[in-house]
Amino acid sequence: MHLIGEKEKDLFNRFISTSPKPHFLQTYEWGELKRGTGWLPLRLLITRQGTPIAAISLLKRTIPYFKKSILYAPRGPVLGRECDEEGEAFFWQELRRLGRSHGAIFIKVDPDIPVEDREAGERLKKHGLRPVEEKAGFGGVQPRYVFRLDLTPSEDELLAGMAGKTRYNLRLAIRKGVVVRTAEKKEDLAVFYEILQETAERDGFLIRNFGYFERMWDLFVEQGMARLFLAEYRGEVIAGTIAFHCGDKVWYLYGASSSRHRNVMPNNLLQWTMIRWAKSLGCRIYDFRGVPPTDDPGNPLSGLYRFKKGFGGRFTEFIGEYDLVLSTFWYFLWRRVFPLYLRFTHRRKGGEQEME
Repeated sequence: MHLIGEKEKDLFNRFISTSPKPHFLQTYEWGELKRGTGWLPLRLLITRQGTPIAAISLLKRTIPYFKKSILYAPRGPVLGRECDEEGEAFFWQELRRLGRSHGAIFIKVDPDIPVEDREAGERLKKHGLRPVEEKAGFGGVQPRYVFRLDLTPSEDELLAGMAGKTRYNLRLAIRKGVVVRTAEKKEDLAVFYEILQETAERDGFLIRNFGYFERMWDLFVEQGMARLFLAEYRGEVIAGTIAFHCGDKVWYLYGASSSRHRNVMPNNLLQWTMIRWAKSLGCRIYDFRGVPPTDDPGNPLSGLYRFKKGFGGRFTEFIGEYDLVLSTFWYFLWRRVFPLYLRFTHRRKGGEQEME
């Protein structure tokens, strides 16, 4: 077992980015970002004869008054090509040891594995993990349903694969004079955040404070692991997005749009710009992130589903969350009693209980 520190950050990130399932949520930097929100990052790296074969970036949250904790690996673990059945068994054995040493009730994993890969799900169960029932909204802590676009075709082929309305709106934005630029200065972040606040108020969702995004800029944008894109119309910023890059994938994570000039369709041009950026990096996949399971008009997120589907991506469902239970008694309390406790403290403190 090898817990990674700052000195081995590059080794850890290199393994994550070159693995078959790279993900920005498993990078060293994401753990540092979450450190500022009450989580303690722990990174485990398994090596064989000096060569990394498996890794996981965990977020630890201590439960007040109970001297217990939970561990969560967003889109982890990450297994290398050299990780055979023996290596995988050793990995889960060491993960159990790590969890117990930190007083963890359970370790939640949420791997980047499509639901069609039934063998992967069976392997998780074989190593003692329990599937967790689906949650409302996007299906879990991380979105269970996404659209993913294959970037191997040419740009012309990608345009041809879009829905007619999507392609029309993209070209409309260009005709109307919308221009998308990459934010080069940190001062641009304040402009984006102002629009994000407007979007959150209009659409009724919560956002983190500005300091969180400043830290994100320092950890990811400054290091070339993410980009902030801003759409301008007649010299005014009217929309923006943040995309993350790791290995052969790019993810669209944050989007904001002003209520002004929505008719010039800046969001379509922003998506196309991010897709082109992903292609320029040699990426294989562009991930639009969360959507509801269907485009049912009764779902308030159905418009988001149709918007992302319009770019020609493939609907992807992941296998979902699995819990590695380390204490049956405390896990029962976590599932039955702690939700009431959290609801009570939520009301008293007016705060947001979250795991991400």
